[in-house]
Parts: sequence; C-alpha cells; structure tokens
Amino acid sequence: MGDGRWRTAGSALMRVVAVWAVSTLTMLVLAGILPDFQLQSDDGDSITKTAFTAVWGAGAFGLLSALVWPVLVRALLIVPALVLGMLVFFLNGSLLLIALRLIPDGRGAADPETAVVVAAVMSAVASATSTALAVRDDNAYRRRLSRLADRRRRRSGRAGTADGGRGGPPGIVFLQLDGVGHDVLTRAAADGLMPTVAGRLADGSGHRLTPWRTDWSSQTGASQLAILHGSNHDVPAFRWYEKDTGTVMVSSRPASALDMQRRAIAHTHDGGLLTVDGASRGNLFSGGADQLALVLSMAARRGKGRRSRAGYFAYFSDPANAVRTALSFVAEVGREIGQSTLARVRKETPRIKRGGLYPFIRAFATVVERDVVVSAVIGDMFAGRTAVYADLVAYDEVAHHSGPHSRDADKVLARLDRSLALITKVAEHTPRTYRIVLLSDHGQSPGETFAGMYGLTLKDLVRAGCGLPVPRRAQRTRSASEARDAVRIALHRPVEEKEAEHPATLFDPIVLASGNLGLLSFPDIRGRASREQLDRRHPALLSTLANHPGIGFLLVRSEEHGSVVLGRGGAEVPVRELEDGTGPLAGFGPGAADAVRRTDTFRNVADVMVNSMYDPDTGLVHAFEEQIGSHGGLGGEQSRPFLLWPRALTDPFDIVAAEGAEGGGRASGNELVGAETVHRVLARWLSELSGPQVPVNPEGFAGAERADEPFPAGPVPDTPAPDTPVPDSDETVPGGPG
Repeated sequence: MGDGRWRTAGSALMRVVAVWAVSTLTMLVLAGILPDFQLQSDDGDSITKTAFTAVWGAGAFGLLSALVWPVLVRALLIVPALVLGMLVFFLNGSLLLIALRLIPDGRGAADPETAVVVAAVMSAVASATSTALAVRDDNAYRRRLSRLADRRRRRSGRAGTADGGRGGPPGIVFLQLDGVGHDVLTRAAADGLMPTVAGRLADGSGHRLTPWRTDWSSQTGASQLAILHGSNHDVPAFRWYEKDTGTVMVSSRPASALDMQRRAIAHTHDGGLLTVDGASRGNLFSGGADQLALVLSMAARRGKGRRSRAGYFAYFSDPANAVRTALSFVAEVGREIGQSTLARVRKETPRIKRGGLYPFIRAFATVVERDVVVSAVIGDMFAGRTAVYADLVAYDEVAHHSGPHSRDADKVLARLDRSLALITKVAEHTPRTYRIVLLSDHGQSPGETFAGMYGLTLKDLVRAGCGLPVPRRAQRTRSASEARDAVRIALHRPVEEKEAEHPATLFDPIVLASGNLGLLSFPDIRGRASREQLDRRHPALLSTLANHPGIGFLLVRSEEHGSVVLGRGGAEVPVRELEDGTGPLAGFGPGAADAVRRTDTFRNVADVMVNSMYDPDTGLVHAFEEQIGSHGGLGGEQSRPFLLWPRALTDPFDIVAAEGAEGGGRASGNELVGAETVHRVLARWLSELSGPQVPVNPEGFAGAERADEPFPAGPVPDTPAPDTPVPDSDETVPGGPG
C-alpha cells in the first residue's frame, strides 16, 4: 500500500511539473510573439534569466488560478450568468497581471488587453496538457475520481447510497434531446450525422428504439412535466389563460413552472422521478431531485432553495472551461449571422427573421447550456448518483428558426451526437455502471407560419370574426422558447408578459399561441364559454375560424351536444363520437380523437381550442407563432418523439402490459401513448435497478441546499479524445488551471 501511495504521489508530481513546463514554454512563446508582453528588464536579460522569469510567472499564474479562481466564481454567482461569461476574460487577465507583479525585480509586464490574450491561451494549453496526461495515467485518474466521489458522499451524508465499485447496482442517465422527433433521429443516424446513435440502432448493439405519441399539447412543458412528475393533467398548452385567477400561465416562466410542478406533485402524491439520489440538469422541472443545475422551476424560489444557476459555478470554476465556452459562444453567434445571411441571399423559403438578440439566444442554447449541462451530467456520473435527467435544448431552438430538416439543424444534431459520445466514453470510467437512455419530449413539424402564409395572425382572424378592429399589418406573434426565457433568467431579467396576453377591454378575447395550437378565451364569461354564448355574441366567429384554410379543427363546448369538434364546410362531431381518420380529424393520425377527448376534460381548457391545418402528404403545419419548425398541437412529426433504451432494461411494452389499465400506462401498436406512460416506464426501470423509490417530500425539493455542490466540472470538447476521462475542477495543479 505504501509503495502504491508513493507511486501515486510521484505520478501527480510529475503531472504538475509537466503542466508547469508546458505553461512556461507557452509564456516564452507568447512573449516572443506579442510586442506588449515582456519577461525581461528594459536592458535585456540572458536566456537563463528570461527562462527563470517565465518559470516564476507560469507557476504564480497557475497557483492563483487554482486557489483564487474558484473563490471569485463563487462570489460572482450573484452576477447574471451571461455577464459572468463576459467577465471571464477580464478576470483571467487580471490574475495574470497579478502573477507578473509577483515576479522578482519587476521583469514581467503586459498591457491589460495583452494580458487577457495571454491568460486565455495559457489556460487552454494547461487544461489540454493536463487532460492529455490523464489519458496516459488512466487508472490513477479513475482512482482519484473515485476517492473524490466517496469523500463527497461522506461529507453530504450520502455514504452507502451508491456502490463504490462497478459491481454494485447500475445507475441510469436519461438524456433528453429536446425536439428531436423519431423520424429526424433515424434519418440523422442513417445519413451519418449521428454515428454514436447509429451504433445504438445497429443490429446487435443491445439497444432498441420506439416512437411514442405525445398528448394534444406536444411541447416541453406538458411532456417533461409528465415524464418527471407523472402527470400533466390540466396543462392544455405551452401557455394558457386561467379564468379563476385571471392569469396567463407560461411553461417557460419560472413562477408558472414552479406552480405546474406543485400541482403535479399534489395530483400524484409523489415527489417525482428523481426523488432518491437524483440530479436534474437543464430542465423546466426538478423531478424531485436534490441536485439541481439550470432548472427553471427553481429560479422562482428565493433564499437557500434558489439553486437554478448552481451549475454555472461547477463549470466556470475552471477558467479553461470559461475561456473555451466564451470563445465557442462568440463563434456560434458568428455562425448564426452567417447562416441567416446565406439563407436570405439564397432566398430560402420558408424563412423568418433571425436578427436582434436571436444569435445570442441561439449561442446560449447551443453552447453555454450544452457545456454546463453535459459537464454536470459527467460530474453526476463520477459522483455515482443513482438517476440523472438532463435536457439538451440546442436542436429545438435552432429548428424553430431554421426548420427541423435544415442544414443548420443537421449541424446541431452532429454536435449533440458528439456530446453523447463523450458521456458514453465517460461511463466507462465511472465508479458504477450506467445505463444511458435517450429520449425526446416531442418532435417538430415544418411549415410556413400562419401569418406568413395568409397575411394575418390568429389574433387578427379572431378579431375579424368578432367584428373588432384589425391592424392593417400583421403583428408578429413572439414564439414560445425555453431558451429565450432561460437567457432572460440568466441575465436576471423578468420574463415579460406579451401584449397579446392582455385584452384591451374586458370584452376583448385573449388569444394565445403554442406552436400550431391556438387558445381563445373570453375573460368576461364565467366558466367555460359555450358555443351558443359565442354565437349570440359573435355570430361569425366560429364559422370564420372553422372554414379558414389554415385551420384544421376547433374544440368548443355546446350546451346541447356537449363538447364538439368543428371543421370546414359545417362539419360538427360530438367529442364522444370522435374517431381517428374521419371528419374534422381526418389525416391527423392515430390517437388524435383520444388526445382531444382527454384535453376536453381539463379545467383550464380554453373556450375555443384551435388546431392548425395539417397536410399528411407534405407533413406541413402552420404555426401561430413566428416559427417555421413548430410543435404544440396535433399534426405530423411533432407528435412522434422517440425512446431509445438498452435491452438490458425491461421492454416498455411489457411494462405497460403487466401493469394493465390500473397502472395507467397506454400503448398502441408499436407506440407508447402519452408522456405519463413514459414516466411509468422510466420509474419502473429505476425501481428495477435501485429498488423502490421513496415517495414524496411535500414540495418535492428535498435536499436543495446541496444543489450547488461543484463536483466535478470539466471541459466539454466537441470531439472527445479516445479513453479521455473529463478532468474535474476540485483538484487543479499548480502549473495551470484544469
């Protein structure tokens, strides 16, 4: 044992010396290249003296980075996350200037601008060197990670919750590729865009893929709430108006997300999928996890419980990570500007405006969130946590603006595949075995916007049908975007309500859009308005909507026939008599009738629910928002997400069949039906791997005080090096950060 400790200590010392040496050489090279960076006195020095100065400066910078940087980042958690990202270069450059001042005889000097460049290069080189050396000493590195994980479990009172060896019960990682539909995934794998996924789809890979069917509301708020908390009852859309409180609920607004989460917990009497030793990363909801990073519902909490940005500290506590992500952020902004410009030059259609802040929102979703979430997942795996659920939103955000089958979206899919490859490689080095499950919450359907196709918005059409004034020019309907609101939260800006959410007078209708699903409410009518009431007040409204070529069908309550579905040419079918493939639902695919019937039972169903047209031959829909790739209603790929799991887990269809009607799970043919069924499958897998999950903490937020535990963080390279475990930020070497 003694010899092993000496070897370990000697190996660690050698890595420190190697990183220090490389940092010294980097500093010498930069001093020779940059005119405003010097390591000599004004009279000049010998080569030996200059080398000694570089050694001193590199060591001082590495030590400051290792000791001071994590403290600075923790102190700056009160600063908005994106502002912190912009401060990265300034802070790193400041540490270098301090290090140069510590050199004897004042031989080190640099202009502030030059110091920023030197610090960034040195951090990146030191991190790359440290990682490369870890590859050469793989076993020692895994032992160190295992010791760190054990130490954290003991410190947090979690000792014994996870087996330290790979022979214990496996953990499970649920990785959600937001907005990636089943057909998009299979096409990307077949075309070589996602080789890691293709490997899992190949015969003999030990994995199986199936589509599943969303509810009528095919969007993240409804799907992820049900997947993580077991119920999306009374969630009719991404945004909806509640008459009893006079408020508009928006799934991506922190206060609404928190309220939705609490309602689901009250409905199921269960804290969520992740209540036992779980971690929630980049999600709208916590799932009951006590380890949280970038969880939107937690951003609404104050005090100790507010830990939604804890993942930023874990990631940015390594300055090399901060520098890399900041550079990638800038590159992604440039990439989006270039791609949107090229789309205009080529006159591609359909096309929407992609200027303003959108390039920065896209960069946040595709770079910052990806890096922080992937790093957090890797940290969870090294810590041996039982269950991890993480959402990668990059594809969904880009597909909304570029189209789900565009070249822009394909490039994002390729980068997501590299993130999956990295997580898969890391799983080979973790202290426990992990099952990795891929899934999505919905797909996306392409098509020109409703306003772009017909020259008016849904709100304009409703006002025209009500005999109210309509603007001469169609007003843009701002799109629903989890990434957009996440950016506002990262900037400490409130998520503002849109003008369309407030009627000008009590008698004006409230018109809300959720992709190609529209919701029409009359705030002055108590309870759910009936068709007869609307016909008396606005005789032309329902016929105007039902007969418009851009609208597929309406759902409205009738005093005489109960709820009815209206379509073109006077078609009217009572909800209880609805059948798939006939009448107003013709072409909308299997399960449409049941989805409409279920939503009709919700307390918060709108006075009039409006689903856009859908062309089954082309797969096109018309979003009521500014989106050329949309989801939220019925029609096409948006309703067919996927579930990809290792065959070592029980087949989902066997689970549904065994539970029967009492279990609440549903399946039809080769599809699981509804997000609540997906929750039951995932919960069953967890139970099989780790035993029954302990039920509810009343608020579902047990242990949130430990959510900012920064273990471990590391760089998230676009292409993982073979057999490369990601270095953590808890132990950095004096020769440089990382």
